Amino acid sequence: MATAVVIGATGGIGRALVGELARRGGQDRIFALSRRPVAAAAPGVIVGRVDLTDEASLRAAAAEIGEADLVIVASGVLQTDTLKPERSYKALEAEAMLESFRINAVGPALAAKHFLPLMPRGRRGVFAALSARVGSISDNRLGGWHSYRASKAALNMTLANLAIELARERPQAVCVGLHPGTVDTGLSAPFQRNLASGQLFTPAYSATCLLDVLDRLTPGDSGGVFAWDGSRIAP
Repeated sequence: MATAVVIGATGGIGRALVGELARRGGQDRIFALSRRPVAAAAPGVIVGRVDLTDEASLRAAAAEIGEADLVIVASGVLQTDTLKPERSYKALEAEAMLESFRINAVGPALAAKHFLPLMPRGRRGVFAALSARVGSISDNRLGGWHSYRASKAALNMTLANLAIELARERPQAVCVGLHPGTVDTGLSAPFQRNLASGQLFTPAYSATCLLDVLDRLTPGDSGGVFAWDGSRIAP
């Protein structure tokens, strides 16, 4: 029984991923997990609750699902009422930085802790988490956005670590980060004003591209971070 799990399924990209997985078929079960579950986006989708900041909810969801061939963590945070991207180190605040790390790095790591054991041993399985190009250390030319950049860099390192360990237990598995591009969601809304034409993607387009990328990846790609167009992002 082929099973896909999307964590963060009520966000713009997460919801689009669930819809595209349902449209493509090939999955016997699709679990759409989020903090505040809503009605299923498509027939056959199973809605459930999970909170990346609550490990008990991750443990409970994994126990209920039992097995999974594809797990995508589609959650992330750039800004909230209390968290703003810092333009300077002078704006750094401990609690804001910790909040960014809790959601962008620690949450996906804990999801991996409970969902990687659900992956098959004798065939291909995929674990992916939404990352960002700004998490690349070598590609950083602008600075700023300290908490967000650092949390995504930490996520990328975590995924690289997970891939090494996963290869020993499940040599056919793939564990990667995904850069979805600049997508028309609440996360990017405050930063869309100066985008050139064609640089802003719909969630549906991004989801389609990301699933196409995952379809092409092999165990040799595990540990990397890949953009929506399939290009590999430098660490």
